[in-house]
Amino acid sequence: MQLVRQKENTPAKRRGTVRAVLAALLVGAAVSGCGDGAGGGGEDRRKPVAGQPGAAAAQPGGPAAARAERVRREQAARAVAAKKWGLAKVPLAAPAPPAVKPRITTREGFEVEGGETLPPVFTTVPTKERVVFLTMDDGAEKDPELLRMMTELRIPYSAFLSDYVVSDDYGYFKDMQARGVTLSNHTLNHRYLPGLSKAEQRREICGEQDKIEKHFGARPTLFRPPYGNYNGDTLRVAASCGIKAVPLWAAEAFPDHMEWREWDQDLHPGDIILTHFRGREDWEGSMTDMIRHVMKTVTDKGYAVARLEDYV
Repeated sequence: MQLVRQKENTPAKRRGTVRAVLAALLVGAAVSGCGDGAGGGGEDRRKPVAGQPGAAAAQPGGPAAARAERVRREQAARAVAAKKWGLAKVPLAAPAPPAVKPRITTREGFEVEGGETLPPVFTTVPTKERVVFLTMDDGAEKDPELLRMMTELRIPYSAFLSDYVVSDDYGYFKDMQARGVTLSNHTLNHRYLPGLSKAEQRREICGEQDKIEKHFGARPTLFRPPYGNYNGDTLRVAASCGIKAVPLWAAEAFPDHMEWREWDQDLHPGDIILTHFRGREDWEGSMTDMIRHVMKTVTDKGYAVARLEDYV
Protein backbone atom coordinates (compact mmCIF):
# COMPACT_ATOMS: atom_id res chain seq x y z
CA MET A 1 0.00 0.00 0.00
CA GLN A 2 1.37 3.44 -1.01
CA LEU A 3 1.52 6.14 1.63
CA VAL A 4 0.16 9.54 0.55
CA ARG A 5 1.60 12.66 2.19
CA GLN A 6 -1.12 15.03 3.47
CA LYS A 7 -0.85 18.50 2.06
CA GLU A 8 -2.69 20.10 4.96
CA ASN A 9 -2.25 19.48 8.66
CA THR A 10 -4.58 21.88 10.42
CA PRO A 11 -5.65 21.47 14.07
CA ALA A 12 -9.26 20.75 13.04
CA LYS A 13 -8.19 17.99 10.67
CA ARG A 14 -5.85 16.52 13.31
CA ARG A 15 -8.75 16.32 15.77
CA GLY A 16 -10.92 14.60 13.15
CA THR A 17 -8.19 12.05 12.46
CA VAL A 18 -7.82 11.24 16.19
CA ARG A 19 -11.58 10.78 16.53
CA ALA A 20 -11.62 8.41 13.57
CA VAL A 21 -8.80 6.31 14.96
CA LEU A 22 -10.49 6.07 18.37
CA ALA A 23 -13.78 5.04 16.79
CA ALA A 24 -12.05 2.33 14.79
CA LEU A 25 -10.37 1.00 17.91
CA LEU A 26 -13.68 0.88 19.81
CA VAL A 27 -15.40 -0.99 16.98
CA GLY A 28 -12.54 -3.50 16.89
CA ALA A 29 -12.75 -4.10 20.63
CA ALA A 30 -16.50 -4.64 20.43
CA VAL A 31 -16.15 -7.13 17.60
CA SER A 32 -13.38 -8.97 19.48
CA GLY A 33 -15.53 -9.17 22.60
CA CYS A 34 -18.47 -10.62 20.68
CA GLY A 35 -16.28 -13.16 18.95
CA ASP A 36 -14.96 -14.53 22.28
CA GLY A 37 -18.30 -14.39 24.08
CA ALA A 38 -21.12 -16.89 24.30
CA GLY A 39 -23.16 -14.97 21.75
CA GLY A 40 -20.41 -14.88 19.13
CA GLY A 41 -20.14 -18.59 18.47
CA GLY A 42 -16.74 -18.93 20.19
CA GLU A 43 -15.79 -20.26 23.61
CA ASP A 44 -15.95 -17.67 26.39
CA ARG A 45 -12.63 -17.99 28.17
CA ARG A 46 -13.19 -15.02 30.42
CA LYS A 47 -13.28 -16.06 34.14
CA PRO A 48 -15.97 -14.58 36.36
CA VAL A 49 -14.74 -12.34 39.13
CA ALA A 50 -15.68 -13.11 42.73
CA GLY A 51 -18.66 -11.05 43.79
CA GLN A 52 -20.06 -10.80 40.25
CA PRO A 53 -22.77 -12.93 38.61
CA GLY A 54 -21.40 -16.31 37.59
CA ALA A 55 -18.52 -16.13 40.04
CA ALA A 56 -19.87 -18.74 42.44
CA ALA A 57 -19.37 -21.61 40.02
CA ALA A 58 -15.69 -20.82 39.70
CA GLN A 59 -15.00 -20.69 43.43
CA PRO A 60 -13.78 -23.81 45.28
CA GLY A 61 -16.09 -25.05 48.02
CA GLY A 62 -19.26 -27.01 48.63
CA PRO A 63 -19.97 -29.93 50.96
CA ALA A 64 -17.33 -32.22 49.46
CA ALA A 65 -14.57 -29.65 49.79
CA ALA A 66 -15.65 -28.78 53.31
CA ARG A 67 -15.58 -32.44 54.34
CA ALA A 68 -12.16 -32.93 52.72
CA GLU A 69 -10.79 -30.00 54.71
CA ARG A 70 -12.34 -31.32 57.92
CA VAL A 71 -10.84 -34.77 57.32
CA ARG A 72 -7.44 -33.19 56.64
CA ARG A 73 -7.55 -31.29 59.92
CA GLU A 74 -8.77 -34.34 61.86
CA GLN A 75 -6.00 -36.51 60.40
CA ALA A 76 -3.42 -33.93 61.40
CA ALA A 77 -4.74 -33.96 64.97
CA ARG A 78 -4.95 -37.76 64.87
CA ALA A 79 -1.29 -37.96 63.85
CA VAL A 80 -0.29 -35.94 66.92
CA ALA A 81 -2.47 -38.13 69.16
CA ALA A 82 -1.12 -41.35 67.62
CA LYS A 83 2.41 -40.31 68.54
CA LYS A 84 1.31 -39.36 72.06
CA TRP A 85 -0.45 -42.69 72.67
CA GLY A 86 2.28 -44.82 71.13
CA LEU A 87 0.43 -46.14 68.08
CA ALA A 88 2.58 -47.73 65.40
CA LYS A 89 0.69 -45.93 62.64
CA VAL A 90 -1.84 -43.13 62.32
CA PRO A 91 -5.37 -44.63 62.13
CA LEU A 92 -7.01 -44.24 58.73
CA ALA A 93 -9.98 -41.89 58.32
CA ALA A 94 -13.33 -43.57 57.74
CA PRO A 95 -15.33 -42.55 54.66
CA ALA A 96 -18.52 -40.54 55.00
CA PRO A 97 -21.43 -42.59 56.39
CA PRO A 98 -23.79 -44.05 53.79
CA ALA A 99 -26.72 -41.86 52.79
CA VAL A 100 -28.95 -44.90 53.21
CA LYS A 101 -28.13 -47.59 55.76
CA PRO A 102 -27.63 -51.06 54.29
CA ARG A 103 -30.28 -53.71 54.72
CA ILE A 104 -29.20 -56.03 57.52
CA THR A 105 -30.22 -59.70 57.45
CA THR A 106 -29.48 -62.63 59.73
CA ARG A 107 -26.27 -64.47 58.94
CA GLU A 108 -26.73 -67.90 57.42
CA GLY A 109 -26.67 -70.53 60.14
CA PHE A 110 -27.72 -68.04 62.84
CA GLU A 111 -31.47 -68.24 62.15
CA VAL A 112 -34.17 -69.31 64.61
CA GLU A 113 -37.47 -70.91 63.69
CA GLY A 114 -40.04 -68.27 62.74
CA GLY A 115 -37.42 -65.56 62.93
CA GLU A 116 -38.15 -63.80 59.62
CA THR A 117 -39.70 -60.80 61.38
CA LEU A 118 -37.33 -60.79 64.37
CA PRO A 119 -34.23 -58.60 64.85
CA PRO A 120 -31.43 -59.79 62.53
CA VAL A 121 -28.38 -61.50 64.03
CA PHE A 122 -25.16 -60.72 62.16
CA THR A 123 -21.38 -60.56 62.49
CA THR A 124 -20.60 -58.31 59.51
CA VAL A 125 -22.34 -55.24 58.10
CA PRO A 126 -22.90 -55.40 54.33
CA THR A 127 -20.61 -52.74 52.82
CA LYS A 128 -17.90 -52.48 50.17
CA GLU A 129 -16.06 -49.82 52.16
CA ARG A 130 -12.86 -50.90 53.93
CA VAL A 131 -14.29 -50.20 57.37
CA VAL A 132 -14.68 -52.28 60.52
CA PHE A 133 -16.56 -51.58 63.74
CA LEU A 134 -15.19 -51.67 67.29
CA THR A 135 -17.49 -52.74 70.12
CA MET A 136 -16.84 -53.19 73.86
CA ASP A 137 -18.84 -55.40 76.21
CA ASP A 138 -19.96 -55.41 79.85
CA GLY A 139 -18.37 -52.35 81.59
CA ALA A 140 -16.29 -53.94 84.36
CA GLU A 141 -13.11 -51.89 83.80
CA LYS A 142 -13.55 -48.13 83.97
CA ASP A 143 -10.25 -46.78 82.74
CA PRO A 144 -10.24 -42.97 82.34
CA GLU A 145 -7.23 -43.29 80.04
CA LEU A 146 -9.42 -45.17 77.56
CA LEU A 147 -11.83 -42.25 77.32
CA ARG A 148 -9.05 -39.74 76.73
CA MET A 149 -7.26 -41.96 74.24
CA MET A 150 -10.32 -42.70 72.10
CA THR A 151 -11.41 -39.06 72.13
CA GLU A 152 -8.00 -37.73 71.09
CA LEU A 153 -7.57 -40.40 68.41
CA ARG A 154 -11.14 -39.85 67.18
CA ILE A 155 -11.79 -43.59 67.05
CA PRO A 156 -15.52 -44.43 67.23
CA TYR A 157 -16.74 -47.41 69.25
CA SER A 158 -19.94 -48.80 70.72
CA ALA A 159 -20.52 -50.03 74.29
CA PHE A 160 -22.80 -52.95 75.23
CA LEU A 161 -23.46 -52.65 78.97
CA SER A 162 -24.46 -55.05 81.74
CA ASP A 163 -25.88 -53.27 84.76
CA TYR A 164 -24.33 -55.57 87.37
CA VAL A 165 -20.85 -54.19 86.55
CA VAL A 166 -21.92 -50.68 85.50
CA SER A 167 -24.06 -49.68 88.47
CA ASP A 168 -21.12 -48.79 90.72
CA ASP A 169 -20.14 -45.90 88.43
CA TYR A 170 -22.83 -44.70 86.04
CA GLY A 171 -20.91 -41.42 85.80
CA TYR A 172 -18.09 -43.05 83.86
CA PHE A 173 -20.50 -44.16 81.15
CA LYS A 174 -22.31 -40.82 81.15
CA ASP A 175 -18.95 -39.27 80.34
CA MET A 176 -18.47 -41.86 77.61
CA GLN A 177 -21.91 -41.11 76.19
CA ALA A 178 -21.17 -37.37 76.23
CA ARG A 179 -18.13 -38.10 74.05
CA GLY A 180 -20.39 -39.58 71.36
CA VAL A 181 -20.48 -43.27 72.27
CA THR A 182 -23.80 -45.12 71.91
CA LEU A 183 -24.68 -47.25 74.94
CA SER A 184 -26.45 -50.50 74.09
CA ASN A 185 -27.87 -53.57 75.87
CA HIS A 186 -25.87 -56.57 77.15
CA THR A 187 -28.45 -57.68 79.80
CA LEU A 188 -28.71 -56.95 83.50
CA ASN A 189 -26.56 -59.79 84.85
CA HIS A 190 -24.77 -61.42 81.91
CA ARG A 191 -26.54 -64.77 82.22
CA TYR A 192 -26.70 -67.61 79.69
CA LEU A 193 -30.02 -66.72 78.09
CA PRO A 194 -31.00 -70.02 76.40
CA GLY A 195 -30.99 -71.62 79.87
CA LEU A 196 -33.58 -69.17 81.18
CA SER A 197 -37.36 -69.14 80.88
CA LYS A 198 -38.96 -66.55 78.63
CA ALA A 199 -40.00 -64.54 81.70
CA GLU A 200 -36.45 -64.61 83.07
CA GLN A 201 -35.07 -63.54 79.72
CA ARG A 202 -37.55 -60.67 79.68
CA ARG A 203 -36.26 -59.49 83.03
CA GLU A 204 -32.65 -59.65 81.82
CA ILE A 205 -33.20 -57.92 78.47
CA CYS A 206 -36.08 -55.52 79.08
CA GLY A 207 -34.80 -54.77 82.57
CA GLU A 208 -31.52 -53.56 81.08
CA GLN A 209 -33.47 -51.47 78.58
CA ASP A 210 -35.17 -49.76 81.51
CA LYS A 211 -31.88 -49.21 83.37
CA ILE A 212 -30.15 -47.63 80.39
CA GLU A 213 -33.12 -45.40 79.65
CA LYS A 214 -33.33 -44.32 83.29
CA HIS A 215 -29.65 -43.49 83.74
CA PHE A 216 -28.66 -42.38 80.24
CA GLY A 217 -31.89 -41.04 78.75
CA ALA A 218 -32.15 -43.25 75.66
CA ARG A 219 -33.63 -46.70 75.11
CA PRO A 220 -31.22 -48.89 73.09
CA THR A 221 -32.08 -50.38 69.72
CA LEU A 222 -29.05 -52.73 69.63
CA PHE A 223 -28.61 -55.79 71.84
CA ARG A 224 -25.81 -58.34 72.22
CA PRO A 225 -26.62 -61.53 74.16
CA PRO A 226 -23.95 -62.72 76.63
CA TYR A 227 -21.47 -65.15 75.05
CA GLY A 228 -23.31 -64.64 71.76
CA ASN A 229 -25.90 -67.26 72.80
CA TYR A 230 -29.62 -66.87 72.16
CA ASN A 231 -32.76 -68.70 71.09
CA GLY A 232 -36.11 -67.76 69.59
CA ASP A 233 -37.43 -66.47 72.92
CA THR A 234 -34.37 -64.21 73.22
CA LEU A 235 -35.11 -62.48 69.93
CA ARG A 236 -38.85 -62.27 70.52
CA VAL A 237 -38.36 -60.73 73.98
CA ALA A 238 -35.74 -58.31 72.63
CA ALA A 239 -38.07 -57.17 69.85
CA SER A 240 -40.90 -56.63 72.32
CA CYS A 241 -38.88 -54.07 74.29
CA GLY A 242 -37.48 -52.07 71.40
CA ILE A 243 -34.47 -53.96 70.03
CA LYS A 244 -34.03 -53.67 66.25
CA ALA A 245 -30.79 -55.59 65.62
CA VAL A 246 -28.43 -58.07 67.28
CA PRO A 247 -24.79 -57.49 66.26
CA LEU A 248 -22.43 -60.29 67.27
CA TRP A 249 -18.78 -60.26 66.12
CA ALA A 250 -16.35 -61.54 63.50
CA ALA A 251 -13.16 -61.05 65.55
CA GLU A 252 -12.18 -60.43 69.17
CA ALA A 253 -9.36 -58.15 70.30
CA PHE A 254 -6.97 -58.60 73.24
CA PRO A 255 -3.89 -56.61 74.27
CA ASP A 256 -1.53 -59.18 72.70
CA HIS A 257 -3.51 -61.03 69.99
CA MET A 258 -6.67 -61.31 67.90
CA GLU A 259 -9.10 -64.23 67.77
CA TRP A 260 -11.03 -64.86 64.55
CA ARG A 261 -14.40 -66.36 63.72
CA GLU A 262 -13.66 -66.87 60.01
CA TRP A 263 -11.50 -69.66 58.63
CA ASP A 264 -9.11 -67.24 56.87
CA GLN A 265 -8.35 -65.43 60.16
CA ASP A 266 -8.56 -62.03 58.53
CA LEU A 267 -10.64 -58.85 58.45
CA HIS A 268 -13.27 -58.17 55.83
CA PRO A 269 -15.26 -55.03 54.93
CA GLY A 270 -17.93 -54.44 57.55
CA ASP A 271 -16.58 -56.86 60.19
CA ILE A 272 -17.55 -56.23 63.79
CA ILE A 273 -14.73 -56.49 66.33
CA LEU A 274 -15.52 -57.41 69.93
CA THR A 275 -13.46 -56.55 72.97
CA HIS A 276 -14.23 -56.12 76.67
CA PHE A 277 -13.84 -53.56 79.43
CA ARG A 278 -10.92 -55.34 81.08
CA GLY A 279 -7.64 -54.42 82.76
CA ARG A 280 -4.46 -56.00 84.11
CA GLU A 281 -6.38 -58.19 86.55
CA ASP A 282 -7.78 -60.13 83.58
CA TRP A 283 -5.35 -59.38 80.75
CA GLU A 284 -1.63 -59.15 80.19
CA GLY A 285 -2.08 -55.44 79.62
CA SER A 286 -4.46 -52.51 79.90
CA MET A 287 -7.33 -51.26 77.76
CA THR A 288 -5.02 -48.74 76.12
CA ASP A 289 -2.62 -51.60 75.31
CA MET A 290 -5.54 -53.41 73.68
CA ILE A 291 -6.38 -50.35 71.58
CA ARG A 292 -2.78 -50.03 70.43
CA HIS A 293 -2.77 -53.67 69.34
CA VAL A 294 -6.17 -53.73 67.61
CA MET A 295 -5.48 -50.46 65.80
CA LYS A 296 -2.16 -51.77 64.51
CA THR A 297 -3.98 -54.80 63.10
CA VAL A 298 -6.77 -52.73 61.58
CA THR A 299 -4.48 -50.08 60.08
CA ASP A 300 -1.89 -52.55 58.78
CA LYS A 301 -4.64 -54.31 56.87
CA GLY A 302 -5.82 -51.04 55.31
CA TYR A 303 -9.05 -50.57 57.25
CA ALA A 304 -10.58 -47.64 59.11
CA VAL A 305 -12.85 -47.87 62.15
CA ALA A 306 -16.33 -46.49 61.46
CA ARG A 307 -19.28 -45.86 63.77
CA LEU A 308 -21.59 -48.89 63.90
CA GLU A 309 -24.73 -46.82 64.40
CA ASP A 310 -24.10 -44.97 61.12
CA TYR A 311 -24.62 -48.27 59.29
CA VAL A 312 -27.13 -50.15 61.48
